[in-house]
Amino acid sequence: MGSVFIDNLEKIRYRMTAAAARTNRDGRPIELVVVTKYAALTDVREALSSGLVQEVGENRVQDAEKKKLELGELAGKVRWRLIGHLQTNKAKKAVEVFDAVDSVDSEKVAAALNAAWTRDGKLPVLIQVKLTQKDTQAGCAPEELPGLIEAVRKLPNLELDGLMGIAPQDAARPSFRKLKELRDKHLPDGKLSMGMSGDFEVAIEEGSDMVRIGTQIFAPESDINGGPA
Repeated sequence: MGSVFIDNLEKIRYRMTAAAARTNRDGRPIELVVVTKYAALTDVREALSSGLVQEVGENRVQDAEKKKLELGELAGKVRWRLIGHLQTNKAKKAVEVFDAVDSVDSEKVAAALNAAWTRDGKLPVLIQVKLTQKDTQAGCAPEELPGLIEAVRKLPNLELDGLMGIAPQDAARPSFRKLKELRDKHLPDGKLSMGMSGDFEVAIEEGSDMVRIGTQIFAPESDINGGPA
């Protein structure tokens, strides 16, 4: 990958800064979660060795576990975030592998994580809100969000940090706006994790505090202006 990773990362951070400058933000930093789902292990190794990555996102427990074993000590240099759907029977392994879970979508999942967590402190979590009518997308229905927030707050081993959402491609801005409205109403101090490779600038303009980008960081330089998240 050579310098392509560094070049792509610098371009992404520039675009993040520019998007933030276009809006009346309060100066809070925007976190970049580097998604390694489709990245080759050699590329992930270089990314972590660069010292430029603080947060890594993975969709599946087993994939993250495998990468961490292969990366060895390098894996400990970053925070690992679960950004994909979690089955309750994998909660125990998830809390061993990940430092945060950004995809809590039910009381059942929250309870399983709470029961499995044995490390010091609390497990940081985000609630994933469903922003589309598609059955294939995970997430808590917007009307169920207040009840789930209340349930998570009662669990002693979880720290509710905010909300996460994935917008449909044809309605990114209104979806992000909706998620921000839900956050402002039900969790005003919480973070917003929204925006991926194809729509992170729009997400930042609508108030995102955390974006999840993989394709545009690990893709060849010629592909930096396009591609899926």
